[in-house]
Amino acid sequence: MATRFTASQSVEIAVPEQPIPIQHYLRQPQRLVNALVDTSRIQPLSEEVFRLKMRPLTFMSLSIQPTVDMRVWAEANGTIYLRSVGCEILGFEYINQRFALDLKGHLSPYQLSAGTRLQGRADLQVQVELPLPLIFTPKPILEATGNSLLKSVLLTVKQRLLHQLLADYRYWVISQTQESSHREGGTELPILNLE
Repeated sequence: MATRFTASQSVEIAVPEQPIPIQHYLRQPQRLVNALVDTSRIQPLSEEVFRLKMRPLTFMSLSIQPTVDMRVWAEANGTIYLRSVGCEILGFEYINQRFALDLKGHLSPYQLSAGTRLQGRADLQVQVELPLPLIFTPKPILEATGNSLLKSVLLTVKQRLLHQLLADYRYWVISQTQESSHREGGTELPILNLE
């Protein structure tokens, strides 16, 4: 019999003002994926789909390592959507054939008088048929443990998003403004600041 685990996580981020609005940055799904996950664990499959190799997860006596295919796309207003489109459990065929993962998320910019904020939410659901002897574990213990594990996964993603997204956005703005000043500068000599 399949057991279902669920977790949700919301996030709100105050965005420091930059010369280029964050909506422009958010229209590049690859950058968001790089902010969420270590680049060594990302394999681009297409412009919008990325294979993410998650860190190993320990549930009761099981250790599994999911690989999730994520579709990430942006709308014109800068809202980014994430949706899992496939999942594989490496090295554990029994679980792999009886495992379903569903992740949905979004991150939207909105204006306040105090500036721009990002608001988002992620919902994660896993359905799995557990092998012996785990099926004899009382259901409330299984669900509490599974839900707690999924919550910790989403919390890790949230922490990374809070730290990496704004740092990458700041870096992107600097690189964009430097590129445009080089293009506009033409053949002028750089001004040296000798202070």
